[in-house]
Amino acid sequence: MTEGRWPVWKLAILLYPFTAGTVAINLFLLFLMLQFVGISALSPVASLIGGLILGIPATWAAGKWARHLMDEADS
Repeated sequence: MTEGRWPVWKLAILLYPFTAGTVAINLFLLFLMLQFVGISALSPVASLIGGLILGIPATWAAGKWARHLMDEADS
């Protein structure tokens, strides 16, 4: 039954560029909103670096979620 299934790590590799970009945008916007309480904004470069780092666990979660949805659709 596992033949032809994509493992989570393959899904994560494919999703990483999109997930890392999404995390970077969300970090940038979060720190823009946090200026209201006195925290300085992140530069776009710092947001990109944070997105590259925090994108790894976010990609793994997205891969597991996609695998779950694929399994659910198959059954």
